[in-house]
Amino acid sequence: MTGTSDADAPAALRRTSPPIIAVDAMGGDNAPGEIVKGAVLAVRELGLRVVLVGRRTEIAGMLAEHDALRDIPVVHAEDSLAMHEGALASWRRPRSSAAVACRLIRRGDADALVSAGSTGGVVATSTVRLRTQHGVLRPALAVTLPTGETPTVLVDAGANADAKPEMLVQFAHLGCAYAQTAFKVRRPRVGLLTIGSEPGKGNKLIRRSAELLAAAAEDSPVMDYRGNIEGHDLLARKVDVIVTDGHTGNVALKAVEGTAAFAMDAVRTALTSSMAAKAGAMLQRRALRGLRERLDSETYGGAALLGLNGTVVIAHGDSRARGIAHACRLAHDLAAGDIGEHVRRRLHTRPAGWLHRLAQSEGPAEGR
Repeated sequence: MTGTSDADAPAALRRTSPPIIAVDAMGGDNAPGEIVKGAVLAVRELGLRVVLVGRRTEIAGMLAEHDALRDIPVVHAEDSLAMHEGALASWRRPRSSAAVACRLIRRGDADALVSAGSTGGVVATSTVRLRTQHGVLRPALAVTLPTGETPTVLVDAGANADAKPEMLVQFAHLGCAYAQTAFKVRRPRVGLLTIGSEPGKGNKLIRRSAELLAAAAEDSPVMDYRGNIEGHDLLARKVDVIVTDGHTGNVALKAVEGTAAFAMDAVRTALTSSMAAKAGAMLQRRALRGLRERLDSETYGGAALLGLNGTVVIAHGDSRARGIAHACRLAHDLAAGDIGEHVRRRLHTRPAGWLHRLAQSEGPAEGR
């Protein structure tokens, strides 16, 4: 199966259960070596079905090193997205590995895409080639924050720097669908990220979004809107879903990741500062290993791009094999849980256009 080309992929990759994950082998700072290794881990340790997309000869050689030529099929893609490429990448690289993976999903030969490539490039490519679900204004990136046994979902984490209030309402529904599918939260609690917990705090976008969210949640059996939350609540587990625009969400995410990395470095320094500290660390190594895994962003598999006709997971650009394997598991769980159907049901529980009519009936939306 290693020699599978794009032309004959349908015969070799018929959709079966469990889902098939198309992995962009050429995306990421450590591609293709760590990506291939992560795919092998996903297959052998997690029992997932994976197909690698990229330069066939190069990938086949790496699979041979892992004795995995018979375990993982390869679909050839002659091009790849560079890590610096943004929204125009979809048009500049129509034959990139990410674009070919999207083509597999559209044809029904794969169920999800995993890529560690440029976030802007993958968002643009998958949005153009998979299209948004009916009724979705914009797709949004959802990430999980390390808040304990049940993580908190942050959405949008960077797909839409400029957003409208109506979009934030949809982001809340996308985040709730994610929390229900990935973490089995029956009625997710939703909070709106702003500069104060009191009603009326924030800019025009946030104030109008708060009004629409409150109205949308009044008779919703699947959303528990809790109002505003602040930056220090990001890891406090006060809500299950945190809603914000992509600019604010990305800044918040990077701040959390940077703080976690700083904390781990500080703990490591403290535990190696003396012989007594090292002895204590040996006694607590299991707890420390758990803390490290909890704060390691690779453990959570990256960000899910929600609202498209297909499951897309964007791993961290510097992901290593373990991070790619976790991203594959997240993509598998979302596809197996039919995240797209959850989103569709949420956005169509009311008559078509209800969100736009709501906005018009209560006055022009702010912050457009």
